[in-house]
Amino acid sequence: MAVAPWAVPGVLKRMVIVIAWLAGVLFGLGLIVGGMTNPAKVLAFLDITGDWDPSLAFVMIGAIAVSFFAFRSAAKQPTSLLGLQLQMPPTTLIDRRLVIGALLFGMGWGLAGFCPGPAVASILSAGSAVWLFVISMLVGMFGHTLATRLGWL
Repeated sequence: MAVAPWAVPGVLKRMVIVIAWLAGVLFGLGLIVGGMTNPAKVLAFLDITGDWDPSLAFVMIGAIAVSFFAFRSAAKQPTSLLGLQLQMPPTTLIDRRLVIGALLFGMGWGLAGFCPGPAVASILSAGSAVWLFVISMLVGMFGHTLATRLGWL
């Protein structure tokens, strides 16, 4: 029987934390090696009418290829390898909330050259601009949570 990740006892809980930490480190290293933590490189990728740098397209295509097979494989499994309940998205519906969120995400990415993962991955090595981005992101996440709980979204 599957166990919800938040209800995991003792040793299994520590294994989940270690595996989550390792996955986060691997993801962060991938972002760093791929150049996603360099806002100038990201902005050059997004500037298709100027001095366009297409190199991040290869990083994204590689990430999509790996995640496509990983998610398809996970969707066929009843539980994770640790016997935990898998947390898959409950819907594939493209609705107003998803489109608005994607537009806001894209505008933020285009303005700052950062998205959440690369910003967190570079928080210790970059300057105050990254801290400002991460704090702004956390305020936005809190605002979204609050607005959702109040029924505004």
